[in-house]
Amino acid sequence: MNRNSLLIISLLSLGFSACNTSDPEPSQPYDNGVLILNAGNFLDNNGSISLVQRTSTTASFDIFQKENSRTLAGGLADYTEVNSKGIILVDNSTAGKDIIEIVDARTFKSLSTIPSSDIENPRVAVKATDTKAYVTCWDATGDYSNFYKSPGYVAVIDLTTNKLAKKITVQNGAESITVIGTEAFVGNTGTGTTKITVIDIATDAVKQTIEIGKNPALLGVDANSKLWLYAGGEMVRLNTQTKTVETRFKITSPNASKSPSSFTLSADKKTFYFTNSYYDAAADYVQRGETYSFSVDAAAVAADKPFINRLFSGGLGVDPQTGTIYAGVVPSFKQAGYVLRYQPNGTLIDSVKAEIAPSKFFFKK
Repeated sequence: MNRNSLLIISLLSLGFSACNTSDPEPSQPYDNGVLILNAGNFLDNNGSISLVQRTSTTASFDIFQKENSRTLAGGLADYTEVNSKGIILVDNSTAGKDIIEIVDARTFKSLSTIPSSDIENPRVAVKATDTKAYVTCWDATGDYSNFYKSPGYVAVIDLTTNKLAKKITVQNGAESITVIGTEAFVGNTGTGTTKITVIDIATDAVKQTIEIGKNPALLGVDANSKLWLYAGGEMVRLNTQTKTVETRFKITSPNASKSPSSFTLSADKKTFYFTNSYYDAAADYVQRGETYSFSVDAAAVAADKPFINRLFSGGLGVDPQTGTIYAGVVPSFKQAGYVLRYQPNGTLIDSVKAEIAPSKFFFKK
C-alpha cells in the first residue's frame, strides 16, 4: 500500500470518528433564564424548580432532580444565589426533615446539604455578603393554640464551608428579609409581633428593633431608597437611614372584604404591583380578585381600577432585565400550574406551563 492510500484511509477514519461523536452538553446549562420556584403540595413534599429562558415558552422541569438523581423531598420555600452558589430552602411537612440544599448555581449539582438538626422551618434566603447568606427561620412550631412557640432566628450560612455558622435570635415568625448596605431588616408573621429587627451584617448581631405595626412584611426598596412594608393593614414607608416611618396609608377598595397581597416592584422600582382578593362564601370560598398597581410616590391608593383584570394565586415577580411581569397560576395543588407573562403596561405576552404551585421567581443575569 502506497503513501497516498494510507493518507486517504487516515482521513476517512477521522471523518467517521467525527460523525459518530455527539456534541457535548454545555457545562453550565443554568447560567441564564428565569427559575420558577414551584412550592408543591405541602403534604406531598413535591416542591421543585423549573427553568425557562426569556425567549422560550417551554420550561425545563425539576432541574435539581435532573442533575442529582433525587428530588428535593419537601416543599420549596425559597431560593437565592450568592456568587456561584445557589441556596435552596426545603420545608418538609414532617418535623425534623427540613434542609437547605447548596448547589453550583451554573450546573445545579449539589455541593452540600445543611440538615434539619441545624435548620427548622426555613422561610426566606438572601445574600448578606459575597461569602455569607442569611436565612430566616421559624424554628419548631406548635399547635394552633400556640403555633409560633419558639423565637424566630436568622441562620448565618458560611459559604466558604457551606455550613451553619450562627443563629441570630429575632422575633417569632421570622419571615421576610432585605439587605440594605451593611444592615439586614427582618420582618415577621408571629402572633402579636409589631416590630422589625435590624441586624449588623459585619457582626451578625441585632442592632435594634423598629415599631412598624402588626405582622410587618418587607416588600422591597423603591427608587428613592425607601423600604416599603405592609403591616396591620397599612402600607408603610420607612427611611432606613433615620429608622423612622415617613408615611402610612390603607389601600381602599369598593369591596371592603378584599385584602392586598403578592406585592412586587417594577424593574425601575417606581411602581408596585399587587393582588387584591377575597374568599367568596357564596361559592364555596373560591378566591376572587384582580391585580392592581400604584406609584411609590402615591400618598393614597384606591384599588378600584385593575391593572390586570384577573387574580394570580401563585404570586408575582418582575424581571429586572426586561420589566416583564411573571404571574403564577395555581389551578390546584394536585396538578401543574402555569405562568403568564405580561409587558410592563399589562399586555399579555404568553404563558408557560410550570409544575405544582409556581409561587416565586428568581431572575438570573
